[in-house]
Amino acid sequence: MTTTTAKLKVQLVRSPIGTKESHRATVRGLGLRGVNSVKELEDTPAVRGMINKISYLVRVL
Repeated sequence: MTTTTAKLKVQLVRSPIGTKESHRATVRGLGLRGVNSVKELEDTPAVRGMINKISYLVRVL
């Protein structure tokens, strides 16, 4: 029996240059590299918290 987990597509829309070090680390932790990079992540509370922290840098697709 397989369980399907919800997925979120996250796109980096602003550069993290000039932001706090912890925000840059969060961007890297989500696996986002350059501007306009997109990553598909599992919908977990930890990932949602990371997205919330850097919401001004990313867009959820």
